[in-house]
Amino acid sequence: MCCHGDALVQRVCELYEQISSLESLKPSKDVNMLFTQLVLTCMPPSPIDVSKLCQGVQEIRSKLIRLCGEAEGLLENHFSTILGSYEHPLDHLTIFPYYSNYLKLSKLEFTILSQHFPHVPSKIAFVGSGPLPLTSIVLASNHLTTTSFHNYDIDPSANSKALGLVSSDPDLSKRMVFHTTDIMDVTNALKDYDVVFLAALVGMDKMEKLKIIDHLAKYMAPGATLMLRSAHGARAFLYPVIDPCDDLRGFEVLSVFHPTDEVINSVVIARKYALPAQHSSPIDPQGLNAAPIILPNKCSGIEAFNPLLNHGSMMIEELAFEEQLS
Repeated sequence: MCCHGDALVQRVCELYEQISSLESLKPSKDVNMLFTQLVLTCMPPSPIDVSKLCQGVQEIRSKLIRLCGEAEGLLENHFSTILGSYEHPLDHLTIFPYYSNYLKLSKLEFTILSQHFPHVPSKIAFVGSGPLPLTSIVLASNHLTTTSFHNYDIDPSANSKALGLVSSDPDLSKRMVFHTTDIMDVTNALKDYDVVFLAALVGMDKMEKLKIIDHLAKYMAPGATLMLRSAHGARAFLYPVIDPCDDLRGFEVLSVFHPTDEVINSVVIARKYALPAQHSSPIDPQGLNAAPIILPNKCSGIEAFNPLLNHGSMMIEELAFEEQLS
């Protein structure tokens, strides 16, 4: 079935066949075992470029990403229900098996955001927060302790469960807001947010993802920051990939970070242009006439660096845009 001779691709295809044959993706011994094997297969750094695989494997990858998304949603729903049974759910977050990953990912995203956003954000939107909004909870509790978080999810049940997790906390219950709506129906309200996070599984195919990004580019405030999660190498069998050179029209791409540890998602940070792009004229993203900016679909190169010395093993890349003093 696999048209690629690579052993990794062959193994991914085998696991896809087993996963797609399961009667249910709800947490169980078999489900947990197969997805653990899949993650361990895709986690090591790999030079593979999934966009260059044959059509048959591309179709398997698309289906696998949807299966991963469904399983992840069921896992979060399962543990949100368990946590909701406690009087103080936030005191028991460690029962979620991937809680430590969220701690690392949230610290990584906070560090990246701090490098490019000079002030503490007043309001953050998280699109696709789900029944277990750990990113918002961890950021609000550990890193952005005065910021309000507006969590968007299309599923009313997910928001109900998520609200139940924070309602007993005197601080987070005031700073965490939940909106049950399709983000494509949110327009002028997006201008209220300093930062918008887009969850990895919001828009699971390319066209859907691009449609959402274009919507955010249209309605976010000029100069606002967009944080996105992507995937690199074999991890792209688990999550959709965002191409920072082609997929972020209307945004200045600031950095792209590719972890190589157990944090699966890459992190992309971009800033909405302060002025609409007109042809190929340089524009000033901060309104300061500081430097000409190359349009986001014209990446000039990639510069490797590592600002997170304590994060562990990771590969970090920054898109190097042409700069010169005015």
